[in-house]
Amino acid sequence: METSAPVMSLLICVFILCSAGEVAGVLTGGSMMDRPLPVQSLCAQLVQPAGYPCSEHAVQTKDGYLLALQRVSSPTVNLGSQPGPPVLLLHGLFMAGDAWFLDNTEQSLGFILADQGFDVWVGNVRGTRWSHGHTTLSEKSKAFWDWSWQELAEYDLGEMIHYIYTMTNTKTFVVGHSQGTIMALAAFTQPEIVEMVEAAALLCPISYLEHVSAQFVLRMVNMHLDQVILAMGIHQLNFRSNFGVYLINSVCEGHFDCNDLLSSITGQNCCFNNSRIDYYLGYEPHPSSTKNLHHLFQMIRAGTFAKYDYGMWRNLKHYGQVNPPRFDLNSIPKSLPIWMGYGGSDALADLTDFNHTLKELPSKPELLYLENYGHIDFLLSVNAKEDVYDNMIKFFRSQRKSSCSAGLCNI
Repeated sequence: METSAPVMSLLICVFILCSAGEVAGVLTGGSMMDRPLPVQSLCAQLVQPAGYPCSEHAVQTKDGYLLALQRVSSPTVNLGSQPGPPVLLLHGLFMAGDAWFLDNTEQSLGFILADQGFDVWVGNVRGTRWSHGHTTLSEKSKAFWDWSWQELAEYDLGEMIHYIYTMTNTKTFVVGHSQGTIMALAAFTQPEIVEMVEAAALLCPISYLEHVSAQFVLRMVNMHLDQVILAMGIHQLNFRSNFGVYLINSVCEGHFDCNDLLSSITGQNCCFNNSRIDYYLGYEPHPSSTKNLHHLFQMIRAGTFAKYDYGMWRNLKHYGQVNPPRFDLNSIPKSLPIWMGYGGSDALADLTDFNHTLKELPSKPELLYLENYGHIDFLLSVNAKEDVYDNMIKFFRSQRKSSCSAGLCNI
């Protein structure tokens, strides 16, 4: 099979880096050219300077990862008063909990929910810079990065929700964006997790990816870069590294204009503040695993919402069947209230795939459709409070009111 020029140049680049003695940096995502990374906790870096009480919590998963959770409340809440209902925020791919606090207090969902009296919990999945590694594995090891969103759904999310339930003794509202919605929809097929969830709000919901139209993503899929990178033994994807920057350049070179890289990945975004991109890049992107990207690309190629495909023989070993098991959206309890916000300009959460998801769900979620919104607008639009969040909070309040006894609700 003939190797395309960008893939060949990628292979040559890795060979040169390895020959130059930089293999350790490449394989672990390191780089001498990285931006300065935050050294404080998320609370100290973004939340407390805005005047909001914030505490750090650590959660250990069953497979040994140490996840960071932050708990945020309103600065106007009286000490000793009973917290409002808990809400867990789940970030997207190559992001972390900081994504909910990147704009001012009137625009960032994390601050808005706290001001509305919610007990805000901020999730950070394994591999992100705010989380705390593993009980035994080094972040430089292949084994540390041997996971995809399947483990994020089956382990990380479940442990976060269980921890919050233990701390608050009440069910949790769940908010997910992008990958956070994949995690949520997969996790909600597990009855023991749904029992601890009050309701869910999904921004740019994804379970199927067959009709993705993002040009940069499709270019990577068609180049099979996920498989090439795995074959090279590169298990962490860190776009702050020399190799990560080269990877982006190799995909763009000679095929389409990547000057507006965000739009080529997510679709056209109408309403976020372009002047703040440099500030956003002080925090994003966070690392993820190559296996995670490979799993997402499997979904695009196969058109399925299924567990990781190891190939026929390894599937037999892992799952006892030739093909990876599918996540059955129809098994999500009809009693779980779901709200979904989606946009007409979203090149990742495509409308055809979104309707496929709706068709398989046993319930009828409340829907908010915004024709001009792209994938990032639901997170960083300057108008998101009025366009999206007020509607979502109204949904949460209605569910809270209908599910608790008279006099017991504190919000």
